[in-house]
Amino acid sequence: MIYLDNNATTRVAPEVFDAMRPYLTDVYGNPSSAHSLGRKMKAAIGHAREQVAELIGASNPGEIVFTSCGSESDNWAIGGFLEQNPTRRHIITTRVEHEAVRNLCEHLAQIGCEVTWLEVDGDGELNLDDLRQALRRDTGIVSIMLANNETGVLFPVDKIGKIVREKSDAVFHVDGVQAVGKIPINLKELEVDLFALSGHKLHAPQGVGALYVRNGIKLPPFIIGGGQESGRRAGTSAVPNIVALGAACELARTFNEHERIESLRNKLEDTILRSIANARLNGPPDRSRRLPNTANISFAYVEGENIMVHLDQAGICVSTGSACHSTTKESSPTLRAMNVPYTAAQGSIRFSLGRYNTEAEIDYTLKVLPEIVTKLIEMSPYDKELKALKTSPR
Repeated sequence: MIYLDNNATTRVAPEVFDAMRPYLTDVYGNPSSAHSLGRKMKAAIGHAREQVAELIGASNPGEIVFTSCGSESDNWAIGGFLEQNPTRRHIITTRVEHEAVRNLCEHLAQIGCEVTWLEVDGDGELNLDDLRQALRRDTGIVSIMLANNETGVLFPVDKIGKIVREKSDAVFHVDGVQAVGKIPINLKELEVDLFALSGHKLHAPQGVGALYVRNGIKLPPFIIGGGQESGRRAGTSAVPNIVALGAACELARTFNEHERIESLRNKLEDTILRSIANARLNGPPDRSRRLPNTANISFAYVEGENIMVHLDQAGICVSTGSACHSTTKESSPTLRAMNVPYTAAQGSIRFSLGRYNTEAEIDYTLKVLPEIVTKLIEMSPYDKELKALKTSPR
């Protein structure tokens, strides 16, 4: 099986599983218990907190709060701020946020909040002047992702944070779920107040995430109950998963093969765009403005779902966009916001590589994919539109 869907989730790294294994078997106390077994569990959580803080450049481990996933972290950041500040109901976000932010903001707009939606251009990038014009002194929170989960487009959160500070008193929340472990992040150098991450995007298991809460930022507890996480999130801590997240962050911090992954992505992307006539890139051609592992490519007049099914039958896993809306028949909200034509947006495939991919896997994909697209073109009802494409490969 060739797995090219690492933006959806990643396999648990062997090193991560080895780190969490004892906390699934021999070390099983409740970290809130005062006995020695409980203290071991509590110490393991503290170590994991340090590992997460080090990877993302937090000023101190106390700024890290463990959650169940990135969606919880995003919801707590935005919803918690609004609960704490009920008179500051103006939110600024983008049209291309992950569902955890976009759908939450749509819900908040229905119950009385004012949401300003920032548009993106055809490459999926923001115009920062739009942000400057949208900011007001009564703006409560600005929520803008670091990396788009579908296209890999990177938003300049360094510049955005400075603009937010200069033009308002708003809190700046960043969904960093798709970026952590793929690009360097140093929150000590950024004007970011709240930062969400998720373990299963960087080789920890599903079911664990974290929210960075800058010192001085107050949030009410997302779950009310006991005093876990310094009273910020109740519920018995999922110690094995928390240990796994810490180990995954340590693994990511010491990983030195990002250039190899980027080279494989570039080979895949370049060959597809050169050899398949109806292929087009979704995102900026300047690769420095995208995640190094991601390529979102549309195949015009062909259904992406059909391509995905045929690739799956060939032993290759990809996706047609965010796994969180893969069950719908609508084209991606991100591609719609980029004004990608419907006939292309419906044929989009996201290739997202990871540390375990090899050049042989990319070569096999490049052998199989053109045959699949050619077969689907021959079955397409758009005969006239495709004739020219079939006879004029790049």
